[in-house]
Order: sequence, then C-alpha cells, then structure tokens
Amino acid sequence: MDRPGMRPDDAVERAVELARGRRRTVLGIAGAPGAGKSTLARRIVGAVDERLGVGTAVQVPMDGFHLSNAALDALGRHDRKGAVDTFDADGYVALVRRLADPTEPVVWAPDFDRRVDEPVAGSIAVPAATRLVVTEGNYLLDDAEPWPALGGLLTETWFCVVDDAVRVDRLVGRHMRHGRDHDAARTWAVEVDGVNAARVAPTVHRASRTVWT
Repeated sequence: MDRPGMRPDDAVERAVELARGRRRTVLGIAGAPGAGKSTLARRIVGAVDERLGVGTAVQVPMDGFHLSNAALDALGRHDRKGAVDTFDADGYVALVRRLADPTEPVVWAPDFDRRVDEPVAGSIAVPAATRLVVTEGNYLLDDAEPWPALGGLLTETWFCVVDDAVRVDRLVGRHMRHGRDHDAARTWAVEVDGVNAARVAPTVHRASRTVWT
C-alpha cells in the first residue's frame, strides 16, 4: 500500500484545509463495511463547522441510494443487501455531479434510516454556499460502470483502513443494535458484509490517501 497514510486527527486537519478553499470541495471516503467511513465523515463535518461556521460542511452518504426493500425483494437481492448491485449507482453518480458543480440554490440528497433499514428521499439539504461535501460509501473506487465517473468529480478520495477483526466486531455490534441476535449478526457480518469487503479491498490503490481508523 503506497498511498499517503493519515490518522483521523490528520484527516480532520486536511479536511479543514480543503474547506478553506475558494471553490467547493467534494471529498469521498471509501472503504469496506465497518471501516469507519461514516464516523470519520461525521467527525470531519463537526470539526469544519466548529472552526469555519455551521453549514460549511455537509455529509451525504452513498447509503441514501440503497434500493428499497420492496425493490430488493422483487429483484431477489434482499438477502445480500449492501452488495454493489443493490444500489442506484447511476442516481448516486448523478447526484455527485450536481454537488460538484454548485449552480443550484440547494440540492436535496437522500439519507438512509437504519431504524427502518430504508433510504429516505429529500432528507439532506446542500446549499450552494456549502464549501465541503463529504460523501462516503463502499464502492466509490470500484471499476465497474458507472462508478469510475466519480474519479473526475471527487476532489480527493480517501480509503479507511482498519484491522479486519475490529471491523467485523463493529459490524456485529451494529447489526445487533438494529435487531439481529448475536449469531445472526455475526453471520451477516462475515458472509454478506465479508463478500462486499473482499470486493472493496483491492480498490485501495485508487485512493488519494488512506486513513487508519
């Protein structure tokens, strides 16, 4: 792995530097399930807003483009939710394109509600004045269409790196918090999330930087 590496504190400082720029920055954070992408994104947005003013940064998760559970049922993919073909990838790329060129007064992005395990449209406002958009998800560096288009839209793309045992433990805890018992949570973390992690891991060489989370 020859990408420049950072600790979370260094990543926050780099993000604040990006947010000070005169033009909007769209920062992508990639990594396997449970690698700490959302946690890092939240920390960055909080730090940027604290230092540069509330609303300077906004977090826009790729998870807002999960297909609905009804759609996954119809496609026969619900039992592997989180795989690359369980997202509206073209819709996500189209949103990032709008975010990278802030000509609209406000762009509304979807969020993902883990309490009901569904995407929620029109949940996140990104005003034209926002300087830093932080978007995170598993497949930002994937080489299957349409994901490579993100390379020309994201200012930088970071890859979260973590010990695999820690990552799996995080996932088990997450799945248990959302209703699975321990055995079911671990099975999903290893057998479903694990397949997705194996797809994501080789994409690290496309990252601008790595972050040890």
